[in-house]
Amino acid sequence: MPEPLTSAPILQTERLTLRGPRRSDLPDFTRFMTSSPRMQAQDETVSKEQAWFGFLTGIGHWHWHGFGFFTLVPRNGSSPLGRVGLLKHSGWPQVELAWHLFDGAEGNGYATEAAQAVRSWAQRCHGFNQLVSYIHHENHRSRAVAKRLGAVTDGTRTDHEPDAEVWVHPKAD
Repeated sequence: MPEPLTSAPILQTERLTLRGPRRSDLPDFTRFMTSSPRMQAQDETVSKEQAWFGFLTGIGHWHWHGFGFFTLVPRNGSSPLGRVGLLKHSGWPQVELAWHLFDGAEGNGYATEAAQAVRSWAQRCHGFNQLVSYIHHENHRSRAVAKRLGAVTDGTRTDHEPDAEVWVHPKAD
């Protein structure tokens, strides 16, 4: 088993294993960040060097905050399907529940399933009773995931990402 790069626990859902990032995840992450049609549609593709920096930033996020992105893999597989996790960058007002699936993994309910597991873990282990998601106003798939998770928006935009609406998740019981 590869040496862990973070303190991320392993979470299990019916179909998925959520684990911390591994060095072997970098090629899939880089491909998504540099050439995914979904990233291109939002004009958010980056260079290979920027993807590498983003991958390392995600690892550092776990060390700084004790939370970050989990890598999703099929329960009986090893190929990454995407990432779901918690973010709190400098200057952000709230902790974000965020997700992105790699090409070919979307449309199977993985983002919703993983986000539910991360949201429960966030409340149980970090006491986060309410999370937000910052979703680009034209990202219809992510908006649909947020709705399935019970999140709502009034169209308010966030200062750090003006094209993103603030989606508020229901408070944990």
